[in-house]
Amino acid sequence: AQRSYNMGTLDLPHASSFKGGSETFLRDVLESILKTYLRKNPMAKTVWELVQSVDNEKISYDHFFFRTFKVDGYGIESLSSFFMDYGYKIGGRLEFPKNKVQLVWLSPPDIHVSGDGHGLGNGPLPRLVIAELLVDELSLESQEIIRKYLKPEGGKQAILSSTLGSLIWEKPTSAEFNQLVKESEYAAWALIHGYTLNHLAVAVHRLKHRFSDINYVQEYFQENGFKLNKVGGDILNESEDGLLLQVTLASEKVAIEFADGVTEPITASFIEFVQRLVLPQFKDVPIDEIKEFHRREGLEQANANRIMQSTLSQHKNETN
Repeated sequence: AQRSYNMGTLDLPHASSFKGGSETFLRDVLESILKTYLRKNPMAKTVWELVQSVDNEKISYDHFFFRTFKVDGYGIESLSSFFMDYGYKIGGRLEFPKNKVQLVWLSPPDIHVSGDGHGLGNGPLPRLVIAELLVDELSLESQEIIRKYLKPEGGKQAILSSTLGSLIWEKPTSAEFNQLVKESEYAAWALIHGYTLNHLAVAVHRLKHRFSDINYVQEYFQENGFKLNKVGGDILNESEDGLLLQVTLASEKVAIEFADGVTEPITASFIEFVQRLVLPQFKDVPIDEIKEFHRREGLEQANANRIMQSTLSQHKNETN
């Protein structure tokens, strides 16, 4: 079911829904998380810069995606509590039993954004998607590795870890990392990358020029030699209602030095493009009056599952 909207909230005073502090502070935190992600992921930064260089395009973000562990306070709540203090609200939950993962997505607080508002400075705030691995459902061997590093109370520093790009815990050894990969690529990725963004999604529907069509996005990056993920056999992932379209670029490998001095190329973060089409009941609204609430909201289980399967398989496919 589609989420209902209170259109009157769009005219609220600028900071009315911020409980924990100023909107400026929240935007600065998100900007720091973005800068850390771009610093750690050269390919994603290249894509990010390319989009802006074509037609002088201005980027806004559909969502930021984080991975966490459901153990000793390191899970979803370790990040969601901070953002909910600043007006974010739980929009929905999804479960992926096969991967022992569950997630929540958070909708941003109601703020006024001008028609040409963009970026994290003056554009719409991104949705947030926070996943957690159900550690208790893993093998005892994998649990032992994870719990060895994730000491109680450390999860309180999750938001600081995201902004700095530093691990709260010590780096694992290469042997431990590769042991985790055998059972859960998610677990291995999260143990070495921590709370760094797993991926960000560009809001295609907020772009103004050629990139405002997700089909052009797909063609452009294919023609320019970038590897795109095939999700369920298709590069363009479409929701059942046809109103949510997604294209995902494959992660690159970055060299990581482990605690035992071994350096290996490890799957990094990736970048995604999302186009949300206008809901049928708003089809007669003039294009220059379309707001975010007129568009398809939320995530879809089938879409999210296909994308998760394709991204989780990258490391295994490339190391076998």
